Order: sequence, then C-alpha cells, then structure tokens
Amino acid sequence: MAKKALTKTQWEKLEKDLCRARDHVWARLSAREKEAALAWAEAYKVFLDAAKTEREAVAWVAGEAAGRGFVPAGRAAGRDRRLLWTFHGKVAALAVTGRRPAAEGLRIIASHIDAPRLDLKQNPLYQELDMAFLKTHYYGGIKKFHWVTRPLALHGRVLKADGTAVDLRLGDRPEEPVLVINDLLPHLAGKVQAEKKIREAIPAEKLNVLVGGLPLEGPKGAKEAVRLGVLRLLHREYGLVEEDLVSAELELVPADNARDVGLDRAFVGGYGQDDRSCSYAAVRALFDVDDPEYTCLVFLLDKEEIGSDGNTGAKSRLLEVVLFDLLRHVGGEVAPDAPLRACLASRAISGDVTAGVDPDYQEVHEKRNDALVGYGPCLTKYTGSRGKYGANDAHAEYVNWIRRTWNRAKVVWQAGELGRVDEGGGGTVAKYLAHHGMDIVDAGPPVLSMHAPFEVVHKGDLYMLHRAYRAFFEGAS
Repeated sequence: MAKKALTKTQWEKLEKDLCRARDHVWARLSAREKEAALAWAEAYKVFLDAAKTEREAVAWVAGEAAGRGFVPAGRAAGRDRRLLWTFHGKVAALAVTGRRPAAEGLRIIASHIDAPRLDLKQNPLYQELDMAFLKTHYYGGIKKFHWVTRPLALHGRVLKADGTAVDLRLGDRPEEPVLVINDLLPHLAGKVQAEKKIREAIPAEKLNVLVGGLPLEGPKGAKEAVRLGVLRLLHREYGLVEEDLVSAELELVPADNARDVGLDRAFVGGYGQDDRSCSYAAVRALFDVDDPEYTCLVFLLDKEEIGSDGNTGAKSRLLEVVLFDLLRHVGGEVAPDAPLRACLASRAISGDVTAGVDPDYQEVHEKRNDALVGYGPCLTKYTGSRGKYGANDAHAEYVNWIRRTWNRAKVVWQAGELGRVDEGGGGTVAKYLAHHGMDIVDAGPPVLSMHAPFEVVHKGDLYMLHRAYRAFFEGAS
C-alpha cells in the first residue's frame, strides 16, 4: 500500500522539529535589541582605538575594572569578590568569586590581546639617500603588502638608561605626523615584483618605515644629517638617545581609527579585532556578573600570534599563579594538587575569532561548516590544520552543555570550522589551557580580512558574542 504524501503543514512541522536552520542575528532581534547592538558597537570602537597594543589593552582593562570595584589580588581582603591581576603590563586576569568554592571548578574565558603588526628591530634607525628609516620585523602572520603605503602609528614603551619608562603613542591624532612604508610604482615593478609570488613580492627587509627627510644643519661635510636630526627630535621630545631603542618595545600599527563599514553601518572595521573582539566581550560579560554560582575568570593573554610562547603567553604558568591566589583568597591554605583539581572541574571557552565565509573566495571555504557573517558567534569544536593537527578537540558532552546553555539564553549561534580541510587552518590558546585538564572549546565571531590592518566584523555577531559569554558565566551545572 502506497504511503500517503505529507501535507504542507506536516512537512513544515517536520522541518521545524528535525532540521537545524542558521538564522541571521538581525532577524532574531527586537527593535530594542537592535538599538542595544548598535550602542554596543559604539563602545567597542572606542576600546579598539584605545587598545592598539597588548600593553594598552591591559591598561584599559585595569582602568575599567578599577572603576567597577575590582581590587588587585595582592591587596584584596577576604570580603572582596572582584579581583584583578596584571603581569608585565601585557597580561590581565579578572575574577568574580562564586558561591561555590573555587575548588569545585571555574568558568573561564581566555582570549589574546596581541595582534599582527610590525615591531622595530633593536638597531632600527638608518639613513639612505638623505632619508631616514626604521627597520622592522613583522610579528605574527601577515600579508606584507597590506602594510605598505598606508598611514602607520608608532606605539610602545622605551626604557631609558636610568630605567625611566617612556610611553609613545604617535600618529593617531589628525594633527600628528604618520609614518609610512613606501612601495614601488607599477611602471617599474615588472620584474622586481609582478613576476613573483605574492608572498615574495615585498621582502621583509624592505618593510622599512620612512621617518625623516630634513637634514640637520651643521659643519660642511657632516654625514647622516637626516638621521642625526631624527635623533635630536627624539631627544627633545622624549629625552631618548639611540641606545635606548635597544631596550624598547615599539610597534607599528595602523593609524586609522575603527569605523562603521557599509551604507547601512552593519559592520565594524578596525585593527586588532582578532582577538580584541573576544577580549572586550569577555571583560564586559564579566562586568555584568554579580553573584555567580561558580567563580568566573577572564584571562587575557599575549603572544598568541607567535605560538603562545614566553612568560606572557598561554604556555606560561601564570594561570597557576592566578588559581593559587584565588584558592588562597577564598579558603586559606592550598594543597599542592588543588589548582590542578580545580582545572579538572572547570569549564572554559577559548575566545577566538574564526574566518567568515568571503563571498569572493568561497572556494577556500566549506559553506556547510564554515561560519557565515551575521549569523552569530561560531562554536568551533576543533581547530588545528590538516587532520586536526595541533588541535584541541572538545568532548561531545561539553559541546552539548554549551549548546544547551546558549539555547536556554536564546543566543543566536552557529557551529563550524576554519576553511576547507586541506586549505590550511589555525590554532588558538585552547590546546594550551586544555593541558591543565579543563574542558575547553573555541567560540568567537566570524571575521572578514582576518590578520589585515583593517578587519571587518558584523555588529550583530559582536552583540551576540557578549550574550553568549554572559550566558556561559551564568550557566547552570
């Protein structure tokens, strides 16, 4: 006997009950929520402009946290529930203690605040053909052609011979000069550039920054007058001498401010959104937490873009220091295995962005499993590359807990990965925190033009990311 065909109503019910459809964030928001999302983006742009380096991000976070009652951990009394740590001016951790003992596990969001850029070499200043330049070494994965012929600003810290610190931030204001890396005109670029692979067309040793062109007046026959003129300007303005540049961390970052993108202002464009978008959302979500069941921790890290090494990266033991302090703060003496057991009971998110599907380069994406821009933060079960190498691969039970937590909170989210399997991939801090024993999964917004000086993120994704992180902190057992 032939089966009776489903009616349209039955078909639609079956689709609704059984199929999963990705929804655009904007279609799910009320008018009031849309206003909130636009306001969120305005505050976020202010943060991006204030935090173009990891030191500036830590300074911003520490300042905002102090205004919200967070107390440096070393000065906290037993009654204090909002704690702050900073390390080397490049790492920050913030915690709100929960009703349960920290030994029963924490809710942790870890993100990184460094971004691809150009660093000055230790002996950077030289003169050639009556022009002065600074030599650079790029930091993180960049396309070198992105950094030529665009206004650049100089940010960072210099330590003088007597140990005095001088913080520089030059090139952001309209009245300030900018720096630039020149490029070859197309008329002469045929053999030198046009016939080369794109990654070879601009050698790293040609990423030299123009900083001066006025010769210092002096005795006849004096050499390197432009270079000496630049040094005199640095000495007059900041009290620096050339040897001070050896003990300096000076970064070249885009001079542009974060801007709305699109005639409808749907996107935020700006530098460093990988991964300050997640860092900002995590901090703001923690600020919203008042009396959580579990202790909530935001851990903002350095050096992710170069492998998370060093004593400010995720491979360091700073998390153990924070955990010891937290356990001691709420319970006195701490057993040697207590931090490890707290990690084993903890749930965490690696707050990191993913690649949004670019309509012009769909061939590198697998659209069923890559993140769509405007469809909410992406839950990324595993990262790594080509066979999940170097990945944290979250357990299904933990992914299910995240899924249920977000669905209860009406978070618009999607699940996916980064690009076609054989195209490449990427890693995050998740695998390093997983070494401590905690359950951890990646979650962040899709980004267009990732690692470029001007990255693009949808405002709906940014707003929903905050909702997702807050739901995570407030999630039940």
